[in-house]
Amino acid sequence: MKRLNHRKATGCIGATLICALFLVSACSEIIRNHGYTPSDEQLEEILVGVDTRGTVEEVVGRPSAAGVLEGGDWFYVSSAVRHYGIRKPEEINRQVVAISFDDGDVVQNVERFALEDGQVVTLSRRVTETTIRDATFIRQIIRNFGRISLDDALGE
Repeated sequence: MKRLNHRKATGCIGATLICALFLVSACSEIIRNHGYTPSDEQLEEILVGVDTRGTVEEVVGRPSAAGVLEGGDWFYVSSAVRHYGIRKPEEINRQVVAISFDDGDVVQNVERFALEDGQVVTLSRRVTETTIRDATFIRQIIRNFGRISLDDALGE
């Protein structure tokens, strides 16, 4: 009987250790990197006023984003996001490299921006104005009852 109790205790301790290990591993930090920005060494190879869109593509590759207009500027964007347990993901690093071109597709400027240089920019905002003010779903249904015609409901 004592041997059986010893096995139960050992199994319980093992299960407790496995649960504790699982909980600790769930709270470990995970950093995910997204995007691509050229290194400073690659950007030093680009000569302002000399290199063209084609030579920039050879040196650093095509960007993940470009200006809206045809022949627009090129933008390389990368970020690192920290995921920690159940907390909201936090962006810990962001780099943006902007290469602008003149009308002849010659490099006009090369700039690098970091997270601390940035401002929050709303890229897309879709707001629909509504005349419904502080009305719940039930209130809307009740208000619409008076607008229903019996002829329309019966299909006559």
